[in-house]
Amino acid sequence: MIAPAQRVDLARNHMTHSTETIWEFPCSFPLKAFGRNSDDFETLVVEIVRRHAPDLEAGAVSSRASSNGAYRAVTATFMAQSREQLDALYAELGGHEQVLMLL
Repeated sequence: MIAPAQRVDLARNHMTHSTETIWEFPCSFPLKAFGRNSDDFETLVVEIVRRHAPDLEAGAVSSRASSNGAYRAVTATFMAQSREQLDALYAELGGHEQVLMLL
């Protein structure tokens, strides 16, 4: 298992190397967070995303449980304004103990 601090570093390294040439801002950005299937996981992800992307619309969030019901994937699609915005969002989500993986 990856410790929260390591996840933030991995997310930041991923962002540094993979987004420098493929995105032009602003752009529509689909973020996917995975965690254990709890009653509040979707709410947690949406609250954190809204801190960084206040214009997130209710219809722009979808959630799905894994086939065995143990995990949940939450996808939030929003207009990303800058790489710095994405870095901050990935750092906060990646540092949260309930978030197991980010795409």
